[in-house]
Amino acid sequence: MASSTAGHPDRLDREVIVTGLVVVAGMIMVALDTTIVNVALDSLSTELDAPLSTTQWVVTGYLLAVAVVIPLSGWFMDRYGARTAWITAVSLFVAGSALCAAAWSIESLIAFRMVQGLGGGMLLPGGQTIITRSAGPDRLGRAMSIIGVPMLLGPVFGPVLGGLLVEYTSWHWIFLVNVPVGILAVVLAVWKLPGGGAVADPGRIDLRGLVLLSVSLACLLYGLSEASTHGGFGEWDVIGWLIGGVVGLALYTWHSLRRGAASIIDVRLLTNRVFASGTIAVFLVAMGMFGGMLLLPLYYQTVRGQGALHAGLLLAPQGLGAIVAIVIGGRLTDRIGAGYVVPVGLVLALLGTFPFTQVGVDTSYVWLSVALFVRGMGLGAVMMPTISAAYTKLSKEAVSRAAPTLSAMQQVGASLGSALLVTALTQRLTDQLSDRGLHAPGGGEQVSDVQPDMIPVVGPLLANAFGFAFWIAFGLTALIIFPALALPRHARRDREGTPAP
Repeated sequence: MASSTAGHPDRLDREVIVTGLVVVAGMIMVALDTTIVNVALDSLSTELDAPLSTTQWVVTGYLLAVAVVIPLSGWFMDRYGARTAWITAVSLFVAGSALCAAAWSIESLIAFRMVQGLGGGMLLPGGQTIITRSAGPDRLGRAMSIIGVPMLLGPVFGPVLGGLLVEYTSWHWIFLVNVPVGILAVVLAVWKLPGGGAVADPGRIDLRGLVLLSVSLACLLYGLSEASTHGGFGEWDVIGWLIGGVVGLALYTWHSLRRGAASIIDVRLLTNRVFASGTIAVFLVAMGMFGGMLLLPLYYQTVRGQGALHAGLLLAPQGLGAIVAIVIGGRLTDRIGAGYVVPVGLVLALLGTFPFTQVGVDTSYVWLSVALFVRGMGLGAVMMPTISAAYTKLSKEAVSRAAPTLSAMQQVGASLGSALLVTALTQRLTDQLSDRGLHAPGGGEQVSDVQPDMIPVVGPLLANAFGFAFWIAFGLTALIIFPALALPRHARRDREGTPAP
């Protein structure tokens, strides 16, 4: 339900803040878990005596489970209520984490990671739905900034925690750390989240649409994952999956237009100009900014020879910048509109990304830390205002079906951005090494395996390749300006919190 604070329309009331903190307690697990597992892949491969290509399925299997469950989350929230859906999602994630910690082989670990993914895939749309319904449109910027904390800080501080766990404990602890946090999140949700929210008659589940959309997303995400692994889109087993995903989405669009509101996700929501602009912007943000987050630790670890822990610490300024921007950006979004805030954040993001297009083997850490702080401010001032703006013109009933759309676009955008940047990195490095008659690595994981004794020879070429990839990230980020221009603006709000004429 939307909350209001009579006489103080610019202030978040206690109920909204508590609801946001409960949601954060659940989302922080997922945000940290992804990067922690990525850091630990080599250790998992060694400990479970499995080749790295098989161990990679610990990540891929999770991603596919997320793709399968995202389309279902909207109907599930309508049928059982957002609170029940949230508790179910957190419980699945915690159960999957405990099972992963007890895994006895790489096959069992992959299976249990998919259980984790079923819970993790419902958490983002569920959290956004709960916050949107609780805060209402007039205070959505500040409310969304609360759940922006784990979304933006997870990729920054995950490598630090992952490095600590891998270096000083066994691999089991990268999953066990989720269990107490998840149990606390479930207890808080049962205690504090408001009940209700279920639709009186959600209708029968659109099974055909669910299968079509889930399979399409899974094909896309798997194809993009393979493109990142192989460092390009040239192989037919990559192209085939991507074509299958695109064709499937086209068929689902036709199916949804025929069924209308009865479809699992109603594509007619995109006829809302603000929601469509926000959706496109979220997709581009995920491509340029979150894809760029993949390159940052890789640069510090390969070119500069830092371990996972120190690389994570060097990324901390980006998290600090994001916190500053989240606090300020949420309030400004509610006061003047995302249409003013996002372009400013975009300029900051571009200013913070540009120094990385010029990186070398000895670029000043102080200079890069300043750039990361500015880039973090840009991230915070773009991501959450964009998401909150997408919901402002939707009815409360439409939010539960809109949230999976944004989550799917964010997931696909981040995967596509990562694949494009890894491809740019490896192709540039391949060209440079080939010109010198040297062997070239084949993908992002292989790039990270460059031996330290080769850095004096390969280092400058590798740094140049990272600079080229960051130029791609710079260009993808700049594209956000086009949908940002269509986001809502308002000069002031009256006492009831409605836009002034």
